[in-house]
Amino acid sequence: MKKASSVKEFVERIDASKKVNPKDLSSDQDLTIAIMNLISIEEHLVFSGAKTGKNSFYDLIEDVRELRKNLMQKVIPEYEGEVWCISKHLLASSMRLMEVGTKQQSLGHKEEAYKLFNQAYELYCLFWGLNMNMLNIGDVKWVEDKVEDIKKISAKLETVSAPVKVEESKTSGALAKMKAFVRKAVDCCIE
Repeated sequence: MKKASSVKEFVERIDASKKVNPKDLSSDQDLTIAIMNLISIEEHLVFSGAKTGKNSFYDLIEDVRELRKNLMQKVIPEYEGEVWCISKHLLASSMRLMEVGTKQQSLGHKEEAYKLFNQAYELYCLFWGLNMNMLNIGDVKWVEDKVEDIKKISAKLETVSAPVKVEESKTSGALAKMKAFVRKAVDCCIE
């Protein structure tokens, strides 16, 4: 299948495939939430085993991990390189940020919670972008720091006497496109 040249074209392809195949991305979205929880269960089993000294918790990890792997294969049937592992960590990190966000919200720290929720969603969108070939990994290059540039930045930082308020960056580029795609294509209300 030819790679989509834009998010719009990709969404159109998804819509067209829904007409042919009644399965939509919302079922895969539900599956990813289940996978997130299975990853969390694996982690809790490790900590429960360590805290209680009972190996029976460790013994359950293998079954949970096997179930998680089987479900991940439904969402990520083909991949190259470290995409499988990156995907697992994107889902796990997204889940953890959601959990920390809900804790912050319950403590009355709503703005911090909102930031964490948005970061969780950005990681979730990265997961979809990676697994739907919306990211061109070949275009990602390591940029080597130049000593001159580091010295210039250091000099600017030294001249600042008051604390610097770091503005929160607005999401742009590929991540913004992926977020827009997920909003349109991954509709959990479609049955």
